[in-house]
Amino acid sequence: MGAVSGRAFSSPIARKKYVKSPALSRIIRPAFPGASLEISQQEFEQLLQLIRDLTVRVHRLESLLHLQAPQPGTAPAAPVEPAAPVVTQGPPPAQAAPPLRTTIPPPPMFVTPTAIRERSDLEARIGSHWLNRIGIAAVLIGVSYFLKFAFDNNWIGPAGRIAIGLIAGIAVVLWSERFRSRGYRVFSYSLKAVGIGVLYLSLWASFQVYHLMPSSVVFACMLMVTAATCTMALSQDAEILAVFAITGGFSTPLLLSTGENREIALFSYVVLLDLGILALVTFKPWRRMLLLGFVGTLLLYVGWYSEFFDRSQITPTLFFATLFFLIFAVAPLLMLRQERGPGTMPLILALVNAGTYFLQAYAMIMDISHTEMAWFSLALAAVYLALNRLRSKISDAAGEHNLRLMHLALAVGLVTVAVPIRLESHWITIGWFVEAAALLWVGERIESDLLNVFALAALVLGVARLLLFDNFNTVQLVVNMRMVTYGTAIAVVGLVAYGASKRDDDTARSIGSLAVVVVNALALRGLSLEVADYYSRQLASVEPAAGNWRAANWTQIHSVEIVRDFTYSALFMAYGAMLMIVGFWRSTAFVRWQALLLIAATILKVFIYDTSQLDRIYRILSFVVLGVLLLAISFAYQRDWLKLSRKASSAAGSG
Repeated sequence: MGAVSGRAFSSPIARKKYVKSPALSRIIRPAFPGASLEISQQEFEQLLQLIRDLTVRVHRLESLLHLQAPQPGTAPAAPVEPAAPVVTQGPPPAQAAPPLRTTIPPPPMFVTPTAIRERSDLEARIGSHWLNRIGIAAVLIGVSYFLKFAFDNNWIGPAGRIAIGLIAGIAVVLWSERFRSRGYRVFSYSLKAVGIGVLYLSLWASFQVYHLMPSSVVFACMLMVTAATCTMALSQDAEILAVFAITGGFSTPLLLSTGENREIALFSYVVLLDLGILALVTFKPWRRMLLLGFVGTLLLYVGWYSEFFDRSQITPTLFFATLFFLIFAVAPLLMLRQERGPGTMPLILALVNAGTYFLQAYAMIMDISHTEMAWFSLALAAVYLALNRLRSKISDAAGEHNLRLMHLALAVGLVTVAVPIRLESHWITIGWFVEAAALLWVGERIESDLLNVFALAALVLGVARLLLFDNFNTVQLVVNMRMVTYGTAIAVVGLVAYGASKRDDDTARSIGSLAVVVVNALALRGLSLEVADYYSRQLASVEPAAGNWRAANWTQIHSVEIVRDFTYSALFMAYGAMLMIVGFWRSTAFVRWQALLLIAATILKVFIYDTSQLDRIYRILSFVVLGVLLLAISFAYQRDWLKLSRKASSAAGSG
């Protein structure tokens, strides 16, 4: 109780409103003679709630002790006799207490404290927030109807209307301070929102509706309102007021728009506003202000661009777009000073800022020169590499690490995008392969798994384009653009397999095995395409013109097709033999199994297809070559060059 009395003097509300209870005085005064009996209404209600909670607890204790109240109309409960005293060696008490005869009244029916608290919270929310907003809206609507009625009847002239609006807005803002000083902060901010909105609308009407003041004067007045709101936000440590100020600041150009193109003035104002937001967030932990500033800047930029931009304005437009980009590239670093842990807001802002700036530049530069756009993308990638290497004095190590990874990912993505912008046709595929090789080399040097992931992504892009989109028109065999592209792909995938072989983790081993399979598949496909090209030219040379077909032509075409099919079989057998040699030389069962599978496919082709389609001489050659190859492989296994039998016996013995 003394704690409650002490809080009564420390609470600002308690100094203004007290509750005096005679019954409470009779309880407190004997126990605390010097205590003040004046407490606030809120603390008095808390005290009542505490008494209710204690009553419920006493009722539960009585239930556990099986104490029951007498029913109406029955005799009173028997007195509770005291237990027999326990004899101890200590001195006897000065006076024995008389027997306690207590009749326990039935416990009052109370709702549980949790339910009462939930209902009181909902009631307080409805009464303090919802009714507040509805009441403000109702007052504004009523005043608006009255003013409209007065304006329609010419009771008040244009100058009087503007004066009423300005005076009313200032009065509401000043009036709101009275409620804030009494502790009603939410209600005070709601009134400030109304007052600030009335000020902006009154200034807008003075210029756009009644033309009473020039745009420069109105603009200066709106700046004063924005600055005053920011000052209140800083002095009162109120983020919501900063939101009002920033919203009003970005609304000012829209409210004063005359439909003319004033790019320099507009974007200079927006740059100053964004710099002001950066300064604001430097002193206050209001990270959301940066997102609000980015959205406002983007909306104004897109609105102007869609209405006024043409190619002659590319220099100033790109200059201001770059300024906006740099401002919000620094913003995530400021966010990290205000946020602990790996937050997502700085990462989202960094990603959206980069994407927006790149798309802006792409829309302006791409129509002029693909080369310049590719260099622009590479320059932007260099900026993010510089940001990635930047070491700022931020205590949030996890957040800074994630932001650096985001910068690195953006740099790699921009390099990947620059390749198809500048290059054409098959050079795009080669560019992605070269990028993958560079990322693998850098990732190995700095031991970055993230760079390795990006390298694999670029490699997948290159392989997919090579297999699905690239269409080569070769003039020479073997020494042509197709073999250069396939050779580059095989070299880079082989580099992946080599790098994976030097690591011991399961993921690296799986990637290395897959890379070996891809190398063999690409090599077989590239060689098969060369074979197909060669015999396509042979067929084209023996095919007669339309309408001049003869039996000799059919014979020549059939002979070329027979030789082609035999060449495929010979290619598969030769490649399988090469894989088997490598498997024996490197003692790798994985490569030997690939050789066995390829030779098995060749066996099926020889026994099923070549037997029925090839001429006798090529059929004989197919079987002889295949038989010799199989005998050689069988001999190698029978000689146990790989010591497989010893390994199996040692494994069985250890098992």
